[in-house]
Amino acid sequence: MGATRARIAIDAMGGDHAPDEIVAGALRAQAELDADVLLVGDPDRLEASIKNHSDSVPVEIIPSEGLIEMNEEPISALRRKRKASINVAMDLVKKKKADAVVSAGHSGAAMAAALLRLGRIPGIDRPAIGGVFPTIIAGKPVLVLDVGANVDCRPAFLDQFATMGTIYSEYVLGTEAPKVGLLNIGEESCKGNEVSVQTYQLLEQNPHVDFIGNAEGRDVLSGQFDVIVCDGFTGNILLKFAEAVGEVALQILREELPRGIHGKVGTGILKPNLRRIKQRMDHAEHGGGLLLGVAGVCIISHGSSQAPSIFNAIRLAKEAADNQVSQRIQSCYQQTVTAASNGE
Repeated sequence: MGATRARIAIDAMGGDHAPDEIVAGALRAQAELDADVLLVGDPDRLEASIKNHSDSVPVEIIPSEGLIEMNEEPISALRRKRKASINVAMDLVKKKKADAVVSAGHSGAAMAAALLRLGRIPGIDRPAIGGVFPTIIAGKPVLVLDVGANVDCRPAFLDQFATMGTIYSEYVLGTEAPKVGLLNIGEESCKGNEVSVQTYQLLEQNPHVDFIGNAEGRDVLSGQFDVIVCDGFTGNILLKFAEAVGEVALQILREELPRGIHGKVGTGILKPNLRRIKQRMDHAEHGGGLLLGVAGVCIISHGSSQAPSIFNAIRLAKEAADNQVSQRIQSCYQQTVTAASNGE
């Protein structure tokens, strides 16, 4: 798009805390980021929510009717509710009226809407959701994909995830020459099930990635890898377990540090450090996962997202749009197809 400011469509009706927390995060993004937000949803509810938070931040409202409930089957609901907020938001990207979509609603519906309206990038068999995890090295996150889009995966899918993850890591996370690993139960190339063994062989031959071998569970947060690929079943469990561990660790710190006189004094002194610890461990700091492999930018946020997480999701969407992640993936696979047709 020709505009200098990214335009981000927000599914304002999706999520456990919609629309109030969605609106609060969007208004903050409108004020602090070089981006325009388009709030998609019920105009009356959105206007009331905007008044609760700000009278000075101008924001555009795009009317929609209804939303996809969490208990609904995505495909049938999307076809039945054509004016639902996620459908309308996705259409804005399809029609080039927005550069990206952010949704904290039904993740299956968001993925299905992206596939139905935006389509897959040619050469990509399955899209994948990329989740960003902290590591023991400050400022060095690791991207894990897939974290929920594909329960079962073929080796070719995982090979494609590695390529897409490398592009994401390099251009959005700012990683130079990202190192890729395959999540497995051992370091040796012969370890794992048949899919793992075949995937290892494909990754070794993939010219677009710097594959350095298998990553065991203890390696995920070590900082040794920049991108780790796995099927969506394993990745989703890993994501939710990591979030739970982070919440437990933060809760233990809150409970134990203030104990006793020395603890009360020390906690006051350590408040800035504790805030930094929370920022490194809190999943809300990452905003959500980028759906890679579709012809557009789509951020799928947690259903429990509140304003800070929505703000960060919009920031992530803007970075992905500004750095043309989808276009770079498409260009990469066009080159691959061309080389194959030329017999290279």
